[in-house]
Amino acid sequence: MNALNIERQRNESLLRTGALQTAILTSPNFSIIATDEKGIIQLFNVGAERMLGYLATEVVNQASPSDMHDPEEVLARAATLSKELATAIAPGFEALAFKASRGIEDTYELTYIRKNGTRFPALVSITALRDDYSEIIGYLLIGTDNTVRKQFESDLTNAKAIAEKASLAKSTFLSQMSHELRTPLNAVLGFAQVIESGTPLPTPSQKRSLDQILKAGWYLLELINEILDLSRIESGKLTLSREPISLNLIMIECQAMIEPQAQRRGIGMTFPRFDTPKFVLADRTRLKQVLINLLFNAIKYNKPGGTVVVDCIAVSPSSVRISIRDTGEGLPPEKLEQLFQPFNRLGKDAGIEEGTGIGLVVAKQLVELMHGIIGVESTVGAGTVFWVELSLCDPPQLADARDESTMFYRPSAQAGAPLRTLLYVEDNPANLQLVEELIARRPDLRLLSAADGSLGIALAREFVPEVILMDINLPGTNGIDVMKILRADPATAHIPIVAISANVIPSDIKKGLEAGFFRYLTKPIVVNEFMDTLSVALEFAAARAGNRARKD
Repeated sequence: MNALNIERQRNESLLRTGALQTAILTSPNFSIIATDEKGIIQLFNVGAERMLGYLATEVVNQASPSDMHDPEEVLARAATLSKELATAIAPGFEALAFKASRGIEDTYELTYIRKNGTRFPALVSITALRDDYSEIIGYLLIGTDNTVRKQFESDLTNAKAIAEKASLAKSTFLSQMSHELRTPLNAVLGFAQVIESGTPLPTPSQKRSLDQILKAGWYLLELINEILDLSRIESGKLTLSREPISLNLIMIECQAMIEPQAQRRGIGMTFPRFDTPKFVLADRTRLKQVLINLLFNAIKYNKPGGTVVVDCIAVSPSSVRISIRDTGEGLPPEKLEQLFQPFNRLGKDAGIEEGTGIGLVVAKQLVELMHGIIGVESTVGAGTVFWVELSLCDPPQLADARDESTMFYRPSAQAGAPLRTLLYVEDNPANLQLVEELIARRPDLRLLSAADGSLGIALAREFVPEVILMDINLPGTNGIDVMKILRADPATAHIPIVAISANVIPSDIKKGLEAGFFRYLTKPIVVNEFMDTLSVALEFAAARAGNRARKD
């Protein structure tokens, strides 16, 4: 009885195996082709008939799978394998079976050509069939129609190209928008600063109006910068310079910038003091941007009479945590999860506090670009603490000597000093008028102006000014090309040229400085920065003139 059961189970197993083999060979979804050792087709299943349009009787013992492939692709495969394996491989079935014949697992993508001449991409796996003595007796090729995957890849490539084109268009638009907004904003902020610091001083009523103009102008500039930063980060075009930065100095600078805001709102602030200097690897400008953003939020969303406490604590021998703790309302867990989403102001959209909701997004991206970590903890009713962790590093090594072109001078105009000439190449009348009013404060200076590059070159050659101020986006020849022309002329090559431009993207600034500008100022002009840069350029010009005179 047991023997009968065993025999019955054996027969059932054989039947199941036979059924599986039949199902595989008759599957319409896979082309299964078996050849002899020379590559002549011996088996051509239903799937192969469906895919390729041939009947098995038309190809068995008559054709090779290579006859059904794109001949140019087979030729290219033979050439590629010949180069890869350093041996001559003939086009045809040998090119298809060479790797399999050496026991190498092989799956290739080639185009199949149907009996009716139509084509489709196929993914084919080829394996050598061997007898009991490991001699090759044939090859098995199992193929699938790869049209859907290829179409998906094509669609994905097209979608990526469209997305990249859209991203480029967005970046171009934002860059142009920034320039177009900065140009009138330069006049608004520039003239407001001139009036604020001019003689006679504004009346109290005028001062209040000027404060509102300046507040709104600088806030608009901040929004423009935030949107540009987010766009550059998303497109991968924002570059940072990680170098040793003194936390001591960063804290002093942040305190000087933020404490007036806190005092106006009645918020007390505490900043750390360091027993020993601490340095972190970061981009100086971007680190200040992150900290100022976090500090301003801590003030903005604090309670009346609240406090902000800033701490710097080493969390390991190699890293430090900068924490900013406020005593505001605090946030529940569900809102904490939304903090770093762009344009999400957590329901504050209709509130009295201004903002775009992208400052924290930019801060997070910047910290991560500096290889740091940013986080937040909050308790409803008790306040919120934002923290940033950065890598500690050794202090920078200072050079023994400085090139004269990088030294920073802060001279002031002296009464009776010889009259020196400046040339400003600028096509915008408001920007020109602003600089004219600033230069009028220096009795030792006279200003020439040119509305385009050609006139600027002519005036520079005729009057040889001590310093040239140059807009970038000029009609006709742009400011960079004008500067290069002047640099190539021995009569004007020595003149320091300062760029004043609304092109504020770091790559634009880098391009300008690498092209040869002495300094690069961005619009809107900050009066103190402009006057300091002008003094530096004048002193540099005087030092260079002295050197030339001694050589002569």
